[in-house]
Amino acid sequence: MIIMSNLESWFSLSTLLWLFPAVFMVHDLEEIITVESCMKRIASLQLRRVPKLLAPMVTRLTGITTAQFAAAVLLEFIVFLPITYVAAEKGIYYLFLSCNTIMFLHVFTHLGQSILLGRYTPGVITSVLVITPYSLVLFYRLLDQRIVSIGEVLWSIPAGLLVVPLVMSGFRLGKLLAPGKEPGGVSR
Repeated sequence: MIIMSNLESWFSLSTLLWLFPAVFMVHDLEEIITVESCMKRIASLQLRRVPKLLAPMVTRLTGITTAQFAAAVLLEFIVFLPITYVAAEKGIYYLFLSCNTIMFLHVFTHLGQSILLGRYTPGVITSVLVITPYSLVLFYRLLDQRIVSIGEVLWSIPAGLLVVPLVMSGFRLGKLLAPGKEPGGVSR
């Protein structure tokens, strides 16, 4: 763990916590840039390969526009800022831990999608190259400094699932603020 102890001298815990919004945005910028064009290209492939239970969700996402996705990201970002502030400045970590645990687990969703489809999917690159190393360093520091326990990390998963309705609300907000176009130019 020499690498991890060297990182401790480079980043204070507060700095590491404040990196969360930046890591989130780097990842989501990859998705914002690629989601609309990529979803159009792989929509039929996805529907053939995903489990039937997930097909309705995939169908809803295949028509998402860049603006709609960006609105969802903005809503999440607005919520994540005060959560990060409370962790970094007040030392209250539970919601922050929940958001980061879910973000780390979400890496495996991106990897699974790419493996299932046999191709690039939006967000997979930054999941592997940005979220994974950040999460490993973050969890190492929080556990090593006994700020949280492994039990608290595990218990943070159910609370982190509260991010899912936030994302879905963001998509609904995006559709209201930036309605898409049906084929032929008709607004939805």
